[in-house]
Amino acid sequence: MPKRVYIETQGCQMNVYDSGKMLEILQGTLDYLPAEGPEDADLLVLNTCSVREKAFDKALSRLGRFRQQKSLRPGLRIAVGGCVASQEGDQLLRRAPFVDVIFGPQTLQRLPELLRAREETGRAQVDVRFPAIEKFDSLPDPVATGPTAFVSIMEGCSKYCSFCIVPYTRGEEVNRSFADVIAEVYALSGQGVREITFLGQNVNAWQGPHRGQILDLADLIRYASAISGIERIRFTTSHPIEFGARLIEAFAEVPKLAGHLHLPVQSGSDRILARMKRGYTTLEYRSKVRRLRMARPALSLTTDLIVGFPGETDADFAATLALVEEVGFDQSFLFLYSSRPGTPAASLGDQVPDALKRERLETLKALLDSKARALSQAEVGKTLPVLVERRGEPSEDMLSGRSEANHWVHFKGPARLVGQMVPVFVTEGLSNSLRGRLIEPGPGIAEHERTRTQVA
Repeated sequence: MPKRVYIETQGCQMNVYDSGKMLEILQGTLDYLPAEGPEDADLLVLNTCSVREKAFDKALSRLGRFRQQKSLRPGLRIAVGGCVASQEGDQLLRRAPFVDVIFGPQTLQRLPELLRAREETGRAQVDVRFPAIEKFDSLPDPVATGPTAFVSIMEGCSKYCSFCIVPYTRGEEVNRSFADVIAEVYALSGQGVREITFLGQNVNAWQGPHRGQILDLADLIRYASAISGIERIRFTTSHPIEFGARLIEAFAEVPKLAGHLHLPVQSGSDRILARMKRGYTTLEYRSKVRRLRMARPALSLTTDLIVGFPGETDADFAATLALVEEVGFDQSFLFLYSSRPGTPAASLGDQVPDALKRERLETLKALLDSKARALSQAEVGKTLPVLVERRGEPSEDMLSGRSEANHWVHFKGPARLVGQMVPVFVTEGLSNSLRGRLIEPGPGIAEHERTRTQVA
């Protein structure tokens, strides 16, 4: 009877990508099949994230539920990966001695080897080193699971923002080779993938040698756009300080590069940005946004904002509200600041009271929600190219896909359209999605895209 694995993923898109690779590795080396739930699995894997508040405690809480499964089935194996595993390592094993394997983001390729060692020695295995090149060299061939796919092009981050734990859990920036990235995009396009997202903690810092030159992310996007079958390209997550002129030019010159960008600003206060060690001012951020919108007038912009960073005053928070009002973000991921042990910000004084943090968060959320509703409603009456990703709910004839601006669009249509780019006329703008009507065969999608660009 085949063994089954259940992988639970916390956190960012990098973790989603890593979990997919874990499954492919376990399928290819140990013949595991995916389980529908923890109760059906022979192996439980928790892929953790250390960004959220009390990440270690939350990981332990989830592992407590996994332990209940193990008490019913002693042969069940439990593995913990991701950033909490990387950060805590042996401490995690001391707090959860029933765990069999602990591995970091850079050693996921060793999961089968660690599981074998667990069986051979009878002892828990821990490997949270940072052999990043080994990870890239050991990844299995890509397997598409739909019309969209993530492609990891770099690991780690060397920016060392004062609030961020990533450099300590994923290590310094390491770039994947140009040849490997392009080979993966080719392979995915041959499996029906139409949209790729280049991934990295600081993705726009990617560089790689090719034919005697050092290429950057703008070059990589241009090469990928020339691959037959690839119709849309995205990248995330970007750091404003690395966002140069060549990447901005790509938005003007590469039609397949989606008119959507996630560009975290974190705060609208220069004083707080300096304390965060972000390396830019709000004036510099605004300047890059202005140049981006000159390159792509209809650009959809999303961001990250931290509320209640140590020392944040009413004036600092007012500056954040002003920035949001001026820039017109499509949406934002909001975070209440919480201390991360081991980061410079953890030792800062002037902590903002929790009640004030929450009050500010609600104020900022209300402003962002109103902006998001207005932007969604502004799409009504437009015909948008939509990549159909899945059959929708609640009825069988509903389809769901994403627009260039990364909005979910729901409309009626036949299931055979899944995986295709189709024109949809938007009839309703909701807070978090759009509703529309499929445009029947007539003008090609390319014509619709040209029309929309001219209108914009």
